Amino acid sequence: MSSEVSQEATPQVAQEPTVSKSELYATLATQLRSLLAGERNLIANAANFSSLVYHALPDVNWAGFYFRHGNELILGPFQGQPACVRIEVGKGVCGLSVAQLDTIIVPNVHEFPGHIACDAASNAEIVVPVFDGQHCLGVFDLDSPQLGRFDEQDAEGLNELVTIFEEACEGRPEED
Repeated sequence: MSSEVSQEATPQVAQEPTVSKSELYATLATQLRSLLAGERNLIANAANFSSLVYHALPDVNWAGFYFRHGNELILGPFQGQPACVRIEVGKGVCGLSVAQLDTIIVPNVHEFPGHIACDAASNAEIVVPVFDGQHCLGVFDLDSPQLGRFDEQDAEGLNELVTIFEEACEGRPEED
């Protein structure tokens, strides 16, 4: 019998390779095109888009849509905690994005005048307007518990994803 002590192999934890934001968004763009291929329904595509982004992006605690109905935004498909149902155009980050027809990055929502807090855990936000031709249909909204989570690379990547979504869909969400 050998006097050597058997050493068990130390389990190795697979390390995720570090992926740049541009690589991550390129991968998401490919996945989103595949996910939305052949489906034109706005609500179905919004639901899958929200889920894809929510599960793929790190440090995100809410991802979803608000669709425009007259002078307000109404909650659409999303992932995360329950959210505010109606937001007036021009109010909060989402409403301001629609009013300005532009992407808005808020590094610290607690410093944003008129921020509408739906989830107390959210500290940063980015909102991208969604268009149907020349009309603003609403916004795609992302929240994070991490201060300063979103930057220009996120804005660029998310705008590309929203463009893929816009091109895949037809119609408008139904009116109340």
